[in-house]
Amino acid sequence: MDRNLAALKPALVWKHFAEIVRIPRPSHHEEAIRRYVLEFARSRGLEAREDEAHNVYVRKPATKGMENRKGVILQAHLDMVPQKNNDKQFDFLTDPIDAYIDGGWVTADGTTLGADNGIGAASILAVLEDDTLVHGPIEALFTATEETGMDGAFGLKPGVLQGEILLNLDSEQEGELYVGCAGGLDANTTFRYESAPTPAEGYAAAKLVVKGLKGGHSGIQIVCQRANANKLLFRFLNAAPCEVLLASVDGGGLRNAIPREAEAVVLVPETGYDAFAGAVEAYEKTVREEFDGIEDSISITVARCERPERMLPQEMAVRLTRAVVGCPDGVARMSLSMPGLVQTSSNLARVVSDGETVKLQSLLRSSVRSEKFALGEAISAVFALAGAETELTGAYDGWNPDMKSPILKAMTASYEALYGCKPAITAIHAGLECGIIGGKYPGLDMISFGPTISYPHSPDEKVEIASVEKFYDFLVHTLRNVPEK
Repeated sequence: MDRNLAALKPALVWKHFAEIVRIPRPSHHEEAIRRYVLEFARSRGLEAREDEAHNVYVRKPATKGMENRKGVILQAHLDMVPQKNNDKQFDFLTDPIDAYIDGGWVTADGTTLGADNGIGAASILAVLEDDTLVHGPIEALFTATEETGMDGAFGLKPGVLQGEILLNLDSEQEGELYVGCAGGLDANTTFRYESAPTPAEGYAAAKLVVKGLKGGHSGIQIVCQRANANKLLFRFLNAAPCEVLLASVDGGGLRNAIPREAEAVVLVPETGYDAFAGAVEAYEKTVREEFDGIEDSISITVARCERPERMLPQEMAVRLTRAVVGCPDGVARMSLSMPGLVQTSSNLARVVSDGETVKLQSLLRSSVRSEKFALGEAISAVFALAGAETELTGAYDGWNPDMKSPILKAMTASYEALYGCKPAITAIHAGLECGIIGGKYPGLDMISFGPTISYPHSPDEKVEIASVEKFYDFLVHTLRNVPEK
């Protein structure tokens, strides 16, 4: 494997990215990456500071003759999604990402790469370092803990930023300019129970495992109609050919990742175990046929395991199972105004038991505020019927497009000058920080763009090398051609 990222072009971008992937930075553990940015900025003699929300700000003055240009805020987030394959031994709190070159891409060995949003952060650092660039006043805003709740953006104080233009470097398709994004809402559900003893005899204990799914970003990849491991697991439990006692469940991972894996420890009558195992095999075949052309590695298996001492009360487990089967998940509505764009969706990201509770997490997204809350109410109603409590939290609004934006006009002209074609102008079904930042700084002229990143939020994440060079050249050209004040 070729791990010499620093040999790639643009040299400064890849130099910083090669450093960033070596710094552990899962959400809520970003101290080291903040320190890297602050030390780098201060070593260059640039004004830099960290705020109470752990955002980092860096200012770079305009180059000579560019003082009359509108101030530009370059923005990226510092945290990354920590996802790995089950068979990968890796600690995201201590281990560096093992990034390597694979043909025309950079990827990682068995884990997320962190190009989301490490490439954006590396590009900002490259701009701050390169004194040959021509640009107006620049503010760099590195936000904290974006992936698990956009904490940094929510904690941003009014009156700190001075620029009139915000360039968010957190999009994932080169050649596209994003002018709008979805808002979000968390649905957090809790079933409470007193565990019951498992039967002493007559039942076989088994572990049911769903794995091999593609997963991915719950906003960007939700339109791909990929399978949700939690839904597949409980769908089978609901239709099992014999009595099933549920001892524990652990499905999914992060709230903004489509679940790739889920498992449950169950007990079934010893006399019915062979029929149960046969039904699992048949179910795997059925699901593979259903998702043919979408999922190519679905695995649903069962194997005997050590008998657990406690289990969920049987009646409560039935209610849980039926509620998960009935819980809305996936695309709810497509946009009529922008064909191909998801308007409203939900992702049942997490189902986990701990001996006293079963907690479930769904992340809802919509570019229509009322639809987002209506979907939250529907999910709450499903689980209320099953005896659970649901709390709707973390609501944030989307970002409405401004098709008359001056920076949109300037960037469209820059892209055409560089590459001989116009960029695609679109919106994204994901929660970019632009919506929150724009709410705190009304009137900001905003665009989001980036290089091509495939399979973000999954261990298959990779960034296209050629697209990074195009993206960065476009960023540099944009800075040189920012409108005057």
